[in-house]
Amino acid sequence: MRPQNQTSVRVRYAETDQMGIVYHANYLIWMEIGRVELVRALGVNYHDLEASEGLLLSVIGASCRYVYPARYDQQVIVRTELALANARTVEFEYAIRSCEPDRLLAEGKTRHMWLNRDLRPTRLPPQYLELLQGKVAE
Repeated sequence: MRPQNQTSVRVRYAETDQMGIVYHANYLIWMEIGRVELVRALGVNYHDLEASEGLLLSVIGASCRYVYPARYDQQVIVRTELALANARTVEFEYAIRSCEPDRLLAEGKTRHMWLNRDLRPTRLPPQYLELLQGKVAE
C-alpha cells in the first residue's frame, strides 16, 4: 500500500465564486495542503530540506478532474498518496471528498522536480530518497 494521509479543510467563503461553488483553482491549494502534510507525516519537512540541503520542490505538472462541486462551509477531506519517488521527481495523487454527504468532488495528480537554490534540477540526497522510496514500496 502506498503511503497516504488525510487532511480535513472547511470551505471558506473566500474560496467560492458568485454561485457559491468552490473556484476551481482552490482544489490545487487543497492538494498542496495534503501534500505538505503527507510529506511531514513521512518524516520529511520541506522547510528543513530547503534550509539544510538547499532543495526546492517545483511543480512541473498538475491535473485535476472535477466530479461534483464543493460549496461554502462544507467539510472536505483531501486524501493524498505518494505515487512515485526517484532522485529527480516525486508524484502525488489526490482524492478530494465531501464529508456530508460522502461524495467524490475531484481527483488529481501533481508531479514535482527537485531544484537547487539556483533553480536548476538536482538530485534528492540518498538518505531522503531511501526514505521516500521505502515508503512507496511498503
